[in-house]
Amino acid sequence: MEKLNIFIVEDESIVAKDIQNSLTKLGYNVLGIANNGKDALEKITQLKPHLILMDIMIKGDMTGIEVSEKIKEKLNIPVIFLTAYADEGTLAKAKVTEPYGYILKPFKEIDLHSTIEMAVYKHQKDTALQKERDFLYSLVENKDESNKDILFVKANSRLVKVQLKDIYYVEALKDYVIINTQYARYTVHSTMKDIDKKLGNGEFARIHRSFIARLDKIQSIDSQNVTLENDKKVIPVGGSYREELMTKLNLL
Repeated sequence: MEKLNIFIVEDESIVAKDIQNSLTKLGYNVLGIANNGKDALEKITQLKPHLILMDIMIKGDMTGIEVSEKIKEKLNIPVIFLTAYADEGTLAKAKVTEPYGYILKPFKEIDLHSTIEMAVYKHQKDTALQKERDFLYSLVENKDESNKDILFVKANSRLVKVQLKDIYYVEALKDYVIINTQYARYTVHSTMKDIDKKLGNGEFARIHRSFIARLDKIQSIDSQNVTLENDKKVIPVGGSYREELMTKLNLL
């Protein structure tokens, strides 16, 4: 298995050496060390480590937080803050950069090891998820006529083709949406706003902040609910969405 390549940003040379020794002892490979933001950005851009240990208070014009912001803009590399500062103001600034960990000095090797392993695992999952979402959206946005009526969704670690005509309704569930078809249900990490945009071909309508329905699957509508055909599923109609729904129906 390939060793994890780590870059250290730390302005105290003795502390940096101790961190390097701990990482080597734990089986990691230290690609390099920098004590200021300028050198850190240059070396990290060149070496492209798997992970960065970043002290917040470093030499130079930039803090570790500012360096992390620049890294996030240009590189997909997880950052763990390693610092002696734990006040609320520092934590609030650090959280904006969405680090993959935060370890207070002095630290134990077991804490360093567990935080690194969790950060790497989470970053791999986040990267894989983003690739799947990008792939899904690229397919939906493809102007090719052969792709305009399909979605690809993840099911059991595979991407499965779903015909838009088979979708009955979509339901929001926190950070996920559930795509309900005649044959199966698929849970996708997305938002209703994104899904509504991708399905916005005139065949679907947002009828509630938590529901999107396919128009030709609607069997009946009353003052508060929509009933879908076949499975007789009843879903609510939000007051702010009712007028838009009515404009999309072929009314007599």
